[in-house]
Amino acid sequence: MDFSTELINWYHNNKRDLPWRNTTDAYIIWLSEIILQQTRVEQGMPYFYRFAERYPTVTAFAAANEDEVLRLWQGLGYYSRGRNMLKTAQLVQEKYNGVFPVKYDELIKLKGVGEYTAAAISSFSANEPRAVVDGNVYRVLARYFGIDEPINSPKGKKIFQQMANQMLNKEQPAVHNQAMMEFGAMLCKPKNPACGICPVRIGCVAFKTNATAWLPVKLKTVKIRKRFFNYMLISDGQKMLMNKRGEGDIWANMYDLPLIETPSLLDPVEVLHLPQMNVFGRNITLKDNSAIIKHILTHQHLFIRFFVLKDLPEEIPVNWFYADVNDLENLALPKPIFIFIKYFFNF
Repeated sequence: MDFSTELINWYHNNKRDLPWRNTTDAYIIWLSEIILQQTRVEQGMPYFYRFAERYPTVTAFAAANEDEVLRLWQGLGYYSRGRNMLKTAQLVQEKYNGVFPVKYDELIKLKGVGEYTAAAISSFSANEPRAVVDGNVYRVLARYFGIDEPINSPKGKKIFQQMANQMLNKEQPAVHNQAMMEFGAMLCKPKNPACGICPVRIGCVAFKTNATAWLPVKLKTVKIRKRFFNYMLISDGQKMLMNKRGEGDIWANMYDLPLIETPSLLDPVEVLHLPQMNVFGRNITLKDNSAIIKHILTHQHLFIRFFVLKDLPEEIPVNWFYADVNDLENLALPKPIFIFIKYFFNF
């Protein structure tokens, strides 16, 4: 049997029973694909069910507001995905009368839908012969064919896409793509791949040359930016001072606390004497402060400290507002803010 047939047979016998595999509804498949971008299935599954239940159709999603979508997305990270989903749903509602497109050439034009996602949706929903190349597929192809070109180089991306196109089972593109992805996720794993039970190991270059540990090759190009956030928690027990974040930075359009960002890590006394603290009034009383909390994003490491201040300021900037403590759970809060507030108010 050839490579594709072996993998498809393996897939039928070993695949996980995932809800989006039991439908050809392009909308449901789109939901799953966007939610699972850079997210493990175990982590993304609750979010998939949450969105599918709240928005069973594109029309329902298109009628949502951004705050609501971001609140449902809370804790999943990469919040731009949630914002792009809302824009896409609204576009599909307007341009396609609420019927999610299934053709690659139409899908690729949607917000947040790249080559991989367009290929996945078109093949899974309409059996269009488009080869899907995600991290799992890169790994399978790199090991099986012994390709050492970096997967994130322009040349590498071209080579792997061409190889995936050549290997694609044109008669069964949907199941072939599912099999390739599942095989990489479940058997040809990044660490400790199950080569001993691999159905295609006889033809695998990495297995024959003992190269599974260093394939695929990936260039290290990510530069990590360190940022230092000093958050001020000010509450009288009934209401709390909040901030609505703007565009152009992390957590866009979400809600956090009044923030003073500093170029380096300062101790609490130094922070309290910063000129920016004048906005909170002349007499600032510090009730407590937290330890440094490190929050890791893809390109940024945040070092966060929370300061609990005593008195509510008389005047506040335009982007600040008072929120009822009982309504805080309804706001779209970044994960570290949500965790601290939940701990502080014990809700």
